[in-house]
Amino acid sequence: MLIDFEKSGGLVPAIAQDHQTGEVLMMAYMNRESFDETVRTKRAVYYSRSRNKLWRKGEESGNVQEVKEIFLDCDNDTILLKVHQIGGAACHEGYKSCFFRRVENDELTVIGERVFDPKQVYKK
Repeated sequence: MLIDFEKSGGLVPAIAQDHQTGEVLMMAYMNRESFDETVRTKRAVYYSRSRNKLWRKGEESGNVQEVKEIFLDCDNDTILLKVHQIGGAACHEGYKSCFFRRVENDELTVIGERVFDPKQVYKK
């Protein structure tokens, strides 16, 4: 196997990056099964640690990630997905990127704009 899943207890970090702009959209985790499905379907599939199951990005929101390219770091234990973000938002809080807050003098400043209202999308 290309990726050393066992080194880190079965899960490795996976970074999603906009394939056109290079903007980092999110970071999640993948296990062997989610990686294999991602490669097979060309859609990002992660492993949800909080739900303890596969998380097919966009399964609730419709904001899926089409995978354009997959890269591994030099230690074969971190994945970089270059994706086309459908729906305009990768973040479950409704922002394009999960990295929508900047640290300034021990405070967080929101620098992103919401693409959607999470209360409308996730009606749980």
